[in-house]
Amino acid sequence: MGLFEKLANEFVDIIEWLDQSNDTIAYRFERYQNEIKMGAKLTVRPGQKAVFVNEGQVADAFEPGMYTLSTQNMPILSTLKGFPYGFNSPFKAEVYFFNTKIFTNLKWGTSNPIAINVPDLGGTVRIRAYGSYSMRVQDPVRLLEDLVSTDGLFQLDEISDQIRNMLVSSFATWLGQSGLNFADFAANYRSSGDTIRNAIQADIEAFGITLPHFLIENISLPPEVEKALDRRTSMNVLGNMQEYTQYQAANAIEASAENPNGGNQALDLGVGLAMGQQIVQAMGQAAPAAPAAPAPMATVDAPPPPLPTQTQWYITRDGQNLGPFAANQLLANGLTPQSYVWCNGMSGWQQAANVPELASLLAVPPPPQR
Repeated sequence: MGLFEKLANEFVDIIEWLDQSNDTIAYRFERYQNEIKMGAKLTVRPGQKAVFVNEGQVADAFEPGMYTLSTQNMPILSTLKGFPYGFNSPFKAEVYFFNTKIFTNLKWGTSNPIAINVPDLGGTVRIRAYGSYSMRVQDPVRLLEDLVSTDGLFQLDEISDQIRNMLVSSFATWLGQSGLNFADFAANYRSSGDTIRNAIQADIEAFGITLPHFLIENISLPPEVEKALDRRTSMNVLGNMQEYTQYQAANAIEASAENPNGGNQALDLGVGLAMGQQIVQAMGQAAPAAPAAPAPMATVDAPPPPLPTQTQWYITRDGQNLGPFAANQLLANGLTPQSYVWCNGMSGWQQAANVPELASLLAVPPPPQR
């Protein structure tokens, strides 16, 4: 500092801070040898606060306004200095200005995906999220003591990383405990942001800072999971696949009629969809159940098996009950005059030679055994 500036300092004493950076939180006012005269003018603009520090000890704080410094409006500093009433000589002190405006549009986000269980997605998925928040200085004295210390230019990036890490940690805790379905996240962005902000507010205020806003802008899934959800949504939108296939086929036929030369891709697509639908239907049909065989009879006097819906014949061969057979199938299955047979309407098992309905069959010699 030149001689002229030093002499000017002895006659004019105006203490003020004009911030041109828009990202400075605290600024230490620089002056020649930190000398301040009683009667100096202190200007604290809207959105600012000023704090006087004497030999490392916080003294008086000033809200926005214009002040003429005196022992009356600096009682703590006057006591520390031992000024008598009306003392008017220069004194040494540091003046810190604090920017108390709201710093907006500060970004936060998850640097790594967070694995949580989402009920409607049926398991654990990896989720990313991002958003913004705002902050402001609430208690300049606490901020000066805990963070600024002797830093003459304390800027936003010196605290924003720490706050962002705390916000992401609080967000991850809320995400794991919320129990929300993924489809409900968007509807709860605002209330969830308020919940997270309130949960972390006490920890942030320990630095002399408050968070007016915390906003969740997006919670996203991995790309492959999003594609799977899109496909499932598309299927739900299509609804009845058979009707959709018929509609596509009809459009393809109409398009083909307008192009008699053939080679209509729309028709090919429609036919392919129809064939695919038929295959799905065929695969979905259950195979018909085989008719249940009658229970084995311990003796010929055992009760007959359950009756079929139409007349069928049962025969015994080698101690086993066989059937049901149509009448024209009995000889091929070993019917002889000595075979025991039964059909609907008979009171019990009888030898085939005694059944009038089989007389015509037994008259014909059975086919030779091969």
